[in-house]
Amino acid sequence: MANLKAGTRPPWLGLGAAVWVQIASGNAYNFPLYSHSLKSVMGFSQHQLTMLGVANDIGENVGLLPGIACNKFPPWIVLSIGSFACFLGYGVLWLAVSRTVLNLPYWLLWLALCVATNSSAWLSTAVLVTNMRNFPVSRGTVAGILKGYAGLSAAVFTEIYSTILRKSSANLLMFLSFGVPILCFLMMYFVRACTPTFGADSTEHYHFLFIQVASVVLGLYVLTTTILDPILHFSAEISYAILVGMVVLLMAPLAIPVKMTICPLRINQPEMPNQPVASSDETLQGEANADKTEPLLKSSESATYLGSFREGDEASEVAMLLAVGEGAVKKKRRPKRGEDFKFTEAVVKADFWLLFLVYFTGVGSGVTVLNNLAQIGIAQGVHNTSILLSLFSFCNFIGRLGGGVVSEHFVRSKLVPRTLWMTCTQMIMVITYLLFASAIGGTLFAATALLGICFGVQFSIMIPTVSELFGLKHFGIFYNFMSLGNPLGAFLFSGLLAGYIYDTEAAKQHGLGLLSSSISCIGPNCFRLTFLVLAGLCGVGSVASIVLTKRIWPVYQMLYGGGSFRLPQTSNH
Repeated sequence: MANLKAGTRPPWLGLGAAVWVQIASGNAYNFPLYSHSLKSVMGFSQHQLTMLGVANDIGENVGLLPGIACNKFPPWIVLSIGSFACFLGYGVLWLAVSRTVLNLPYWLLWLALCVATNSSAWLSTAVLVTNMRNFPVSRGTVAGILKGYAGLSAAVFTEIYSTILRKSSANLLMFLSFGVPILCFLMMYFVRACTPTFGADSTEHYHFLFIQVASVVLGLYVLTTTILDPILHFSAEISYAILVGMVVLLMAPLAIPVKMTICPLRINQPEMPNQPVASSDETLQGEANADKTEPLLKSSESATYLGSFREGDEASEVAMLLAVGEGAVKKKRRPKRGEDFKFTEAVVKADFWLLFLVYFTGVGSGVTVLNNLAQIGIAQGVHNTSILLSLFSFCNFIGRLGGGVVSEHFVRSKLVPRTLWMTCTQMIMVITYLLFASAIGGTLFAATALLGICFGVQFSIMIPTVSELFGLKHFGIFYNFMSLGNPLGAFLFSGLLAGYIYDTEAAKQHGLGLLSSSISCIGPNCFRLTFLVLAGLCGVGSVASIVLTKRIWPVYQMLYGGGSFRLPQTSNH
């Protein structure tokens, strides 16, 4: 494999390129833009279209293979696989919608949609894993930034769909087939493993702040233009000008490496003096020869914080040390939280499943509302549901970005585990679902905004927490396994629970035996029971999050106490 790129500029260049790839990875959010054409052109029923939506969710969130690939191949190979999947899957859909090929079987379109949206998992995993390793001491901030841009991707694609593609589903599918792969091929050279700087650059904080402000401005810009377009009916010239402004804002993160090139700054790195830049092969060879008991933390920095975390191991540790000293035993212990775990070592840990449960309850309940938001608005008397969708998307972006920023600040200043913020947001989600269930006039928009923020926080907290508890070496696998909570929640709570209750209530309103896809349910009873179940689900998630936070508090004291946190010695790119 290629040598790691050294210096302070390459990681920032990679992060700027990753923003564009992250936007491209949001291609799965475009299903509502072309689903109506699939239904009309192919003559599908509502049930068949719903099952295509399930294929969309499965493809987007099943990413165990990309997680494994990130440990075995460089980022450009992972990005290439994602680009090919995008080209192949959306290409088949384009052939069907454009009528270039007639009578394609339903199973082929279902499979093509799975392949097409699975490109999201490959692209997102490649940039997320690479940049988390390039900025190991700013994981929360990096995760918040990248997932924040992912939350904005739907609005970006909608702007392109309305302006350049003239609201044509066939044009959109062609754009996804060719535009996304071309963009990824242009960016993949810059998305590469670099030697981490470990925060030695005093301007790093301001660089992250610049990107965060630029992303917020982009979000406000896209939200405002989306709301004003149907009101003011922008001309073609103004629409193109708006699109150009959006592209300029997307390029803002690239201003940092440009500035570093024009005004280079010498930076000393006292924490890693004369550190040679090794290739991945050399790193792996070093791992084979290294003592596997080398700790993640410098003992002088972290000994004060060990406390009860090691008390139970003292007797066995003494016996083991005696045996090792006599040469009778070669010590090979299991990793502790904060070190690099293998997947088989992590899945037997209670913390792993507690985190999965917390994430599943938060994201699984949130995606249920997101998938049914249009019907929820209509049931409560809101006919322009696009405003609800735009509001949820923007607040989701704020939650993703803000969750990373806030958790990063408190984990460094107060040694507070990030999962504390999952606890707080899930408690707020309980209240939010009760607001939805009450259907009190004027609360729908406030509840939607609150839910969007809390939903976004779940993403930006889970990602760095997984890497901190179980290491960066196999982070791609852990992250994608946790992401399975999204389609699982969509299937259980949206497809089964909400759909069944909605159809049952619609049958009551219109008479038994008259239930069909064209019948809508009106009134608070359409989703009331669903919201009460979701409130109870988040209550369970809140309790699980409290237990998890209490368990891992000593771990965060070790990791961040005295500023001793550093990249695990076994991590490789």
